[in-house]
Amino acid sequence: MYKLLTILIVCTLSTDVFSRPVSYPDGWTFMSMNDGFKNSTHIHYSPSAKYSIGYKGEYWREDEFQIHAIQFNNLLKRWNKKHSQANLYLRSGLGFLYSDYQALNSEIEPVIFTGVAADWETRRYFVSYENRFMKSIKIKNDFRQKSRVGIAPYIAGFGKLHAWLMLEVNHAPGDVEKFTVTPLIRLFKGPSLFETGYSSKGFLSFNFVYRF
Repeated sequence: MYKLLTILIVCTLSTDVFSRPVSYPDGWTFMSMNDGFKNSTHIHYSPSAKYSIGYKGEYWREDEFQIHAIQFNNLLKRWNKKHSQANLYLRSGLGFLYSDYQALNSEIEPVIFTGVAADWETRRYFVSYENRFMKSIKIKNDFRQKSRVGIAPYIAGFGKLHAWLMLEVNHAPGDVEKFTVTPLIRLFKGPSLFETGYSSKGFLSFNFVYRF
């Protein structure tokens, strides 16, 4: 019981716990991520503090295809320090990709993806990095990565409204414009998180996370 309570407190106080791919034991997380590339939904359940499993759905707007997959998330390593925490995750998925874009005639084919995610934070500063390799048979092969830096303009107490100012850089080597920069504002309180930003390509980002 003490161990479970400790994990729950750490997760609740953590500034970025909502977007992490593993929650506390028996915890569910709903994520809706929407940026200049795609709209995605991720619903996952964490049987333990080490891994989670769930559904991942994506719609890529420019190429007009959908992905429906089962995603597995693993906490590979966590470093707990007195005033900071760092995490390393592996995220992998298997499912199918559907497209009727241009010459494609309602094509469906298997798709797999995998990548790592890492973050380091204090109550004032935040840094993260993640990447993903994705491969289908012929419709889409893709690699992209992104990183964030953030600062909290004030330190809020437990149960109060927390705010972060963040800068996100996306790198997609296969795109015509390889780099996208997005300033973001993040707000969260209790089990809910909201963030929004406007990218260098002129796209609005909107992300919402709820943990239950």
